[in-house]
Amino acid sequence: MTKSELIELVSSKAGVFSRKDVEIIIDTLFQGMTDSLAKGGKVEIRGFGSFKLKSRKGRRGRNPKSGEKIMIGAKKVPFFKAGKEIRERINGIKP
Repeated sequence: MTKSELIELVSSKAGVFSRKDVEIIIDTLFQGMTDSLAKGGKVEIRGFGSFKLKSRKGRRGRNPKSGEKIMIGAKKVPFFKAGKEIRERINGIKP
């Protein structure tokens, strides 16, 4: 599902809001989640899952174009852990 498909789905179910209103709401939601993760926080949506940051150590890599060995620096990456309800729905178990 793309962001525009999500906007269409929400705007069709919430007839009170225009498509533009729904787009602003979804953009604000995503921005809030991104800001929280950027500050090192955690985002938890009950029944869906949680996002948190994981740290990756620096490592040696290889430039695929030239074959030259390079050092890849340490970084933080977002990690999603699905909640129990979504795992059960995906596996066909009705909660």
